[in-house]
Amino acid sequence: MTEKQKDMPNINKNMHPPFVTLMYIVIAFLIGRFVQIPFAVPVILRNIGFALTFIGFLFGVGAFLEFRKARTTLDSHSSVKQLVTTGVYRFTRNPIYLGFLLMVIGLPLNSGFYWGILTAPFFVMTINRLVIEEEEAYLEKKFKAQYTDYKSRVRRWL
Repeated sequence: MTEKQKDMPNINKNMHPPFVTLMYIVIAFLIGRFVQIPFAVPVILRNIGFALTFIGFLFGVGAFLEFRKARTTLDSHSSVKQLVTTGVYRFTRNPIYLGFLLMVIGLPLNSGFYWGILTAPFFVMTINRLVIEEEEAYLEKKFKAQYTDYKSRVRRWL
């Protein structure tokens, strides 16, 4: 194995966080379609769902801008050039995944389904186990004390 092949997280090549997010959103919609909850989602909760979705989108944009400024990749399967700790990364180590979580909750809620709230913990477990743990192991190996210090100051989610 070449040095370049070693310098990347050990994440399954078939594991793409945007697709995992979409899968959980679709699951929430499908369950909502076939398993009715007898309580209608009030307009205020639908609006909260919209706000969560929008805030989730903003987390992603903020992360994208910081990665672009650092001239490193967003691809969870690629080698990173630099540790990003500025901007939205001052508050959460995983703003993109946090944004995805808000969308998993917000999109179904905005559409009148509570099921996004109920699928959210499973989304968090999936992303933590299959993506974040591998990314963190990679970053710790690559950036050593710099990443360990960052990890001790900033929470994984919020």
